[in-house]
Amino acid sequence: MADWNPALYTRFEDERTRPAAELLARVPLDAPRLACDLGCGPGNSTALIAARFPDAEVLGLDSSPAMLESARGRLPDLTFAQADAATWVPERAPDLIFANAVLQWLPDHATLLPRLFGLLAPGGVLAVQMPDNLAEPTHRLMREVAAAGPWAATIGDPAVAGRLGRMLEPAAYYDLLAPLAAEVDVWRTAYHHRMADAAAIVDWVSATGLRPFLDPLEPGEKAGFLAAYTGAIDAAYTPRSDGQRLLAFPRVFIVARKAP
Repeated sequence: MADWNPALYTRFEDERTRPAAELLARVPLDAPRLACDLGCGPGNSTALIAARFPDAEVLGLDSSPAMLESARGRLPDLTFAQADAATWVPERAPDLIFANAVLQWLPDHATLLPRLFGLLAPGGVLAVQMPDNLAEPTHRLMREVAAAGPWAATIGDPAVAGRLGRMLEPAAYYDLLAPLAAEVDVWRTAYHHRMADAAAIVDWVSATGLRPFLDPLEPGEKAGFLAAYTGAIDAAYTPRSDGQRLLAFPRVFIVARKAP
């Protein structure tokens, strides 16, 4: 895929940061020495970690040069580095690995999450939040529109572009980590974000889940796809009593603590 667009991503920064704040609030650590924000994006979650643990060394990691540039501009006193969450190995064991809205992009969670947990220092915590919205109209309609238009051959298999099959059920994440951890906390929350109109919902997903569908398209195809998709979103998310649309957004949270 093309590089991420930090400006588009941060257009809904308050809504995107709220799950990170709620995940961090459940991290059972008092004074970590090293905290790694894996998939730090533009630094919104990194800022939360640094504020909660002011004496910790905080390292932000992302695969996107554009996101790292944005994060460094926001937090010039912290350290940021390019890394792939699928293969990253720290120079020394962290006390906290914080992965907010990043691991859903990667396959083979049955291997990935135990591997990340194994990188922790004794007593360390793996804290993960992942969107779990592939069955929601936003993402179901991406796949339907991708399969139905003249752009279908360019996009390819909608299931692949839509990341189907990557996420596990919440209980499966518990089963993966419980034999390894001293404590595992798993929960699922559905947020309902107020959106002004269908175009706002399309803007939201254009920064994330829609990217694998749009990136292969030429400008003309992209415009046609977006018009068809926006129309489908407009029909699926009808106005509420005040004229706003409600974007339901389920997310899975995992906090696993290693034995001291």
